[in-house]
Amino acid sequence: MSDNKDKIEYVNEDSDEPDKKVKKVKHQLKHCEQERAEYLAGWQRAKADYINLEKRIEQEKAEWIKFANSGLICELLPILDCFESALKHKEDEGVRHLYNKLKAILKNEGIEEIKALGEKFNPELHEAVDKTEGEECGIIIEEIQKGYKLHGKIIRPSRVKISK
Repeated sequence: MSDNKDKIEYVNEDSDEPDKKVKKVKHQLKHCEQERAEYLAGWQRAKADYINLEKRIEQEKAEWIKFANSGLICELLPILDCFESALKHKEDEGVRHLYNKLKAILKNEGIEEIKALGEKFNPELHEAVDKTEGEECGIIIEEIQKGYKLHGKIIRPSRVKISK
């Protein structure tokens, strides 16, 4: 009888042992699944960050290319001013032709004039160099020097006289 009792206890221990092992394996599996999910989420975030970085670099590169000639263009603006001044004092078809050609080249490069005369003064677009009596306060009554934008970015504000 003691043999049977020992056998039964032994069987009971064996039946407990697989349950413990199954629980342990299930716990390890759950832990591995959590780790896998963390690693996957981290990898997905890293991949998204990398894709966003590539997009940002492309945008910055495009911006850099867009404004790469801004130094040269800024140096050409005084020449444009000289042409305008020459045309005010003397009408010359050759000068007008050169002036129009230079304006067309600059326009193709993304240059646009800032409207000033008759507009409301805007300190982001205009630089007030003088004030004079006028009908309506803050209106530009004279443009001393034209202002320009390059691809929408101000590279030289208009120098203006405003009414006070």
